[in-house]
Amino acid sequence: MFQFLGGIHPNDGKSLSGDAAIETMPLAKELVVPLSQHIGAPCKALVKAGDTVKKGQLIGDHEAFMNAKVHSPTSGKVTKIEMRPHSGQNEAMAIVIEPDGLDEWADGLPTERDFNAMTKDEIVAAIGNAGIVGMGGATFPAHIKLTPKKNIDTLIINGAECEPYLTADDRLMREESARIVEGTKILAKMLETEKTVIAMEDNKQEAFDAIKKAATGTDIEVVKLPTRYPQGAEKMLIYVITGREVPAGGLPMDVACVVQNVGTAAAVADAVTRGIPLIERVTTVTGEAIANPKNLRVRIGTTYKDAIDFCGGFKEQPSKVIAGGPMMGFAQHNLNVPIMKGSSGILALTKELTAHEKERPCIRCGRCVDACPMGLVPSMLSIYGERGNFKGARDEYGVMNCIECGSCTYVCPAKRNIVQYIRHTKSELRRIMAEEKAKAEAKGGDK
Repeated sequence: MFQFLGGIHPNDGKSLSGDAAIETMPLAKELVVPLSQHIGAPCKALVKAGDTVKKGQLIGDHEAFMNAKVHSPTSGKVTKIEMRPHSGQNEAMAIVIEPDGLDEWADGLPTERDFNAMTKDEIVAAIGNAGIVGMGGATFPAHIKLTPKKNIDTLIINGAECEPYLTADDRLMREESARIVEGTKILAKMLETEKTVIAMEDNKQEAFDAIKKAATGTDIEVVKLPTRYPQGAEKMLIYVITGREVPAGGLPMDVACVVQNVGTAAAVADAVTRGIPLIERVTTVTGEAIANPKNLRVRIGTTYKDAIDFCGGFKEQPSKVIAGGPMMGFAQHNLNVPIMKGSSGILALTKELTAHEKERPCIRCGRCVDACPMGLVPSMLSIYGERGNFKGARDEYGVMNCIECGSCTYVCPAKRNIVQYIRHTKSELRRIMAEEKAKAEAKGGDK
């Protein structure tokens, strides 16, 4: 094994929910299913208000290449199709469903299939038809990621779950290791890899033992890695396991690797062997402000409020509610946002933990440089972002290579919001590039 550059050891907070076995949350009275739950074009609604839907029924799709289908999480009635709060955007179009309590499957679901008798194209189609995305939070459509244009020799199943507080993947590995191993075998068959690895950090001994036992008799290698944030980031994990460095601006396939989350592997097993689409997931609801932190098996479309209420609500008013973990997650202003395919956690933090000292000028101490796993100079990126020199941040300091792990902000003694400056810079650069492209196209059309 290799050791990646930088990294930190934050307080992980995993003891709050780590011993909480997965609980299946009852259906909420209303499910809000966003049509945008993935990287790529939002789906178009295939149903209308007043329609009756069944569990697993296709209700959203798009002809765009970068797309992931959306299915009904249960049976019931479509009451509205409208803009609703969204954890990754301000609002997004969503299909609102009132469950009928019957939870009836759509015709033909589930259906038993032997993946060993299926062709690669049939497996890819099953994954695409199930609407599976990267469930670690990236939400890249899985069927696209699994059809790379380059040869792949290594498949890595990511169980690192290095983000503090989150324990959903840990519990999934402990309790449903067979599903994960089956999904891994399917992915390895499809990619025809020479090496297949399921990796996790060494703070997950029970998960390691469960996966190791389930993988007995297979060619799957199960490894423990030293606990270190952000080890679960794709580029870091590839380097640690293979020693290969994904080039700046490159993708894992450029170094013959594919990485998938353990939750994604489990969803692949359901989709390929039973035809079940991605309509539920395991999500951690945790934090010092939560009365009873839990790991929930919850239907897509369940609101944060309903999930938090199922965990006993708040034992004290939270200062901040975050979608995901504290390092890479996004603060929310509305508890009516729904749990989506990439919702790994809901984190409610107290005022004591979120109190932030006043931001001060950079003192050039270099701690952020030491912590950066990408070898960047975060201090200069924050200064350029603060001053609006967005192109300079890109051309001189490679801001687009930042993975936004937050390690720089965590170690900064001046309490600078470095990662927020970087996110703003990248957002502005995307806007500038889009405007420049539109102008160039318009100029070309005038010729």
